[in-house]
Amino acid sequence: MLKRTLAILIAALACAAPAAQAAEETGTLGAAPYRISVPEAWNGALVVLAHGYRDKADHPGEVDDRSPDGGFGALISGLNAAGYAVAASAYSDNGWAVKEAIQDLRNLAAYFRGAFGNPDRTLLVGFSLGSLPTLALAESANGIFDGYLAACAVAAGSPRAWDGGGASLLAYQAAFGTLPAAWGTPADGDDDVDFDTEVLPIIGAQLLNPLNFARFEFMRLVTGVPLSPSYYPFGLATNAFFFTEARAELERRAGGPVVQNLTHTYSLGAADRAYLTSVLGVPAAQVDAWLATMNATRFAAPPSSRNYVEHYATFTGKLKGPVLTLHTVVDTLVPVQHEAAYAATVAAAGNDGLLRQVYTSGTSHCGFAGAQVPIAIGALDAWVSTGVPPASAAFPAALGFVPGFVPPPWPQP
Repeated sequence: MLKRTLAILIAALACAAPAAQAAEETGTLGAAPYRISVPEAWNGALVVLAHGYRDKADHPGEVDDRSPDGGFGALISGLNAAGYAVAASAYSDNGWAVKEAIQDLRNLAAYFRGAFGNPDRTLLVGFSLGSLPTLALAESANGIFDGYLAACAVAAGSPRAWDGGGASLLAYQAAFGTLPAAWGTPADGDDDVDFDTEVLPIIGAQLLNPLNFARFEFMRLVTGVPLSPSYYPFGLATNAFFFTEARAELERRAGGPVVQNLTHTYSLGAADRAYLTSVLGVPAAQVDAWLATMNATRFAAPPSSRNYVEHYATFTGKLKGPVLTLHTVVDTLVPVQHEAAYAATVAAAGNDGLLRQVYTSGTSHCGFAGAQVPIAIGALDAWVSTGVPPASAAFPAALGFVPGFVPPPWPQP
């Protein structure tokens, strides 16, 4: 059904395709493994896939995932069946490899042109961390890519996303009274912290004590994280990995701490406060004390390391081509508020006409279902081919899209 739906969609958009023979190629460009797959009936479009975060093997027992198409196998097959050529890269490094990904994706698109011929149009499709090079290239890569799809996007930019991680540690410290020494501090993580041995056992044990639930809920609410069916324990554990071990890898890469909270004020809305006090039984004075502790703790990152995370990446909204974003309405790792922040950035740059934002009813990070991603790619392809942005009817509610959804505003500057 998926292949047939795609075939019908693409047939309506098809241009004269270059003559091609089916080709499958893997190799390495620099230090970046890649995979290229070209169908025999190539429709002239190239889709370049940018994957999400991959843990760097920096502790005993860990192994780097260097597969260029890890997790993309079904998507590549479906796109090939619809006539698309696909190229995917593992990037030159794992971890917070945004800098490397930007160049690796450029290199991959250029290599394809030399080896297989010039596509009629080239679409860059990035997921999660892969959304950062995607949106960065949307502001700088005119002539390389023609359209951009950023899915489950870190669209508020790296600095604000990582400041949120610092806020999570600060909230944990306020609610539990201390931060384990192995984690570092809210301002500066321990650069060698191991999530599997030094973070997960502590949080796992605390979750087993029902008296700690209110503390975890305060931590979730004050940082603007939505509740999903799997947040306890999986979403919480994933978030804890990022604001400990993943942040440690980034700090090593950046040469120092990367988060700040000088511009942040921590508060709770009336409904959240009532939930904590009336439903969970936390005394109002205790809630006030936790918030006071957070607001009394201020920190800034050194300019050199902060500049690194700002450069990789902060967005200006100065788009060079059509950008389509795709986000689940509930995302506990990259909350949908990122989309509100990005829309404001693009509007301030006067580029509203080059942005369309689409939402699905999913309740997990990158939790897209069925044909949602292929439909979004097809809609972007049509936009690039015709110059006409997709209408809301292109994303029907019957397939799990949420027409008319408006994300909550970004909670901090």
